[in-house]
Amino acid sequence: MARRRFDAFVLFAEMRTGSNYLEDSLNALPDITCHGEVYNPTFLGHHNRFELFGFDMARRETDPVGLLDAMIAQTQGLPGFRLFHDHDDRVVERILPDPRIAKVILTRNPLDSYVSRKIATATGQWRLTDAKNRKEAKIVFDVDEFAELMDRLARFQDRLRRGLQVTGQTAFHIRYEDINDPDVLNGLAGFLGSEGRVDSASKKLKRQNPGDLADKVENYDEMVEALRDVDRFGLTASPDAEPTRGAAVPGFVAHPTAGLLFLPLKGAPEQAVLDWMGEIGGVGRDALLRRLSQKELRQWMKDHPGYRSFSVLRHPVKRAYNTFCRFILPDDRAAFEDARKVMRQRYNLPIPGKAPGPDWTVSQQRAAFQAFLEFLKPNLDGQTSVRIDAAWASQAAILQGMAQVLTPHALIAEEDMASALPELARAVGVADTPAPRAEVIPGAIPLDDIYDGKIEKAAIDAYRRDYLTLGFPRWNRR
Repeated sequence: MARRRFDAFVLFAEMRTGSNYLEDSLNALPDITCHGEVYNPTFLGHHNRFELFGFDMARRETDPVGLLDAMIAQTQGLPGFRLFHDHDDRVVERILPDPRIAKVILTRNPLDSYVSRKIATATGQWRLTDAKNRKEAKIVFDVDEFAELMDRLARFQDRLRRGLQVTGQTAFHIRYEDINDPDVLNGLAGFLGSEGRVDSASKKLKRQNPGDLADKVENYDEMVEALRDVDRFGLTASPDAEPTRGAAVPGFVAHPTAGLLFLPLKGAPEQAVLDWMGEIGGVGRDALLRRLSQKELRQWMKDHPGYRSFSVLRHPVKRAYNTFCRFILPDDRAAFEDARKVMRQRYNLPIPGKAPGPDWTVSQQRAAFQAFLEFLKPNLDGQTSVRIDAAWASQAAILQGMAQVLTPHALIAEEDMASALPELARAVGVADTPAPRAEVIPGAIPLDDIYDGKIEKAAIDAYRRDYLTLGFPRWNRR
């Protein structure tokens, strides 16, 4: 019997791109088995499943590559699985350079995916097998949320493309529009080395949200206006075809008249700086230039000779506490829901499943924040399946990423904003310089009320790179 071309395959996709549908069609082939989202942070393979090939969630966390090996050894025929950008990064490192792992890349118009995901979140319906059970909802489009999502997807697609290029591999690219085409499906079967063919695509799952976007989005006109300047993301094309961009450029904020360019660091002061920039010249926050392409950024720089670019740094302890209060203690931010669940279940973070009530104590807050800091060390070292989000990545790493496009002229400590920002504005010719306000960390319990030696040690262990390269001192209570 001839040796198979591949040992396994990975279906790179994202939520609401049709990956469930494509998996069902592939599983109709007699010599192919797709095991689902094997590295989903909250389940193993499929919803409410927590064991596979002798691996439970805890064992998968410590040995993700071992699970891949077990899958290959214990599957008859060609095994495969679906992998999204926010699944275990250690698995991507293992499989991307391996030519014995076939790569299938499924893409969909990202705006359709975004709207579909928001509707599924609102209705709780993620799969549909009978159209009579379909639930409907209209969603509110959030341009900042969408732009951030597009930036993450673009970076991941760039990583996949480069990984394939430098190892001389090719992937099978398939669009959402083609997953119902039996000819395309049979081409994929041939690529994977299957001896089977299909007569039609899977009939098990039904499309959940047919119809026009205007019928699904409450603020449709606002969305169209907002996306007029965001089309550089390639909304009519698959994400893998997008132009290469610096990861941080969409987050840069330029003043329309003064030569000031703000490079925000998530978790550090941002809103107060934007308010301050909006006061300069009385232009207002809405007039600030955001989500610039590299071409637009270069043109702005050319139009503003002598401009000043800057970032505002926050002490690692204070920044981590801001992130903890905003994103880790439960709230309505679906983007962090999976991460919180994994932290709670796999890493024993003593955070509640719902927003803390009035009986939540200072000692509970202290224990939960310390546990979060202790989780950050292995997370930032790439030893967990939870993505390293910009909200808690080290500021040194974020600045290094920015430097691929632009290095800030000034790094301003949060404590120096009141004097440093007006001085920076005067340097570019602003005569009437407003005073920036302080930015307060949300939550009822101040950092000073919980800070102790254990928290200090955990913070230094997690953010040693920031302490060493950016020169942060130990935290002083104020």
